[in-house]
Amino acid sequence: MLSVQNVSKSYELKGVRKNILQDLSFDFPDGKNCAIMGRNGAGKSTFMRLLAGTEPPDSGRIYRSARVSWPLGFAGGFNGSMTGIENVRFVARIYGQDTEAVIQYVKDFSELGPSLKLPIKTYSSGMKARLAFGLSMAIDFEMYLIDEITAVGDEQFKKKSQAVFNEKLGKSQIIMISHSANTIRDYCDCGILLEHGRIRYFSHVDDLLKEYRRVVTA
Repeated sequence: MLSVQNVSKSYELKGVRKNILQDLSFDFPDGKNCAIMGRNGAGKSTFMRLLAGTEPPDSGRIYRSARVSWPLGFAGGFNGSMTGIENVRFVARIYGQDTEAVIQYVKDFSELGPSLKLPIKTYSSGMKARLAFGLSMAIDFEMYLIDEITAVGDEQFKKKSQAVFNEKLGKSQIIMISHSANTIRDYCDCGILLEHGRIRYFSHVDDLLKEYRRVVTA
């Protein structure tokens, strides 16, 4: 279960407070893959960070009875002064995993070799993406959060990533942000439209996509 109860979120920018989410309440349906759509700047990524627990709401509560991932591929939580391996070990311990098994998986998957022993701040964006994706796949989550994930690496690495990704999704529920209608149709059963800090739920993705097109072209 993933439930949002009376959640609000705002940011202060240059002395002006902007409301992003306003008193949201929503229960994500069990057993269904759910899309999150909305205009640029509507608060989709903020909402996903709240769902993941990487950022707190201003008010309200988020209840999780399932093991929920961080946003898939998200590298923003890495400590730049720690090495790749140290970051992996830290995350594995937080989630109660066998640290050596997780490290070995990430070594094999990421193909970063000796770079894993270097501080994250020396990594390129592509290297951080490989590490983040490998770490995401090393831990079995019941619910994966996906925020506009993009493939990285050469063609062989992309194929390997897609194969592992599809295998994980065969056993887990997903919540996905994407602007791509084809991606939403491929992966999602239902969805929500985020607009002006509020959400509207659609039990069929075609209805969601139709309303999304109307909103962005209005």
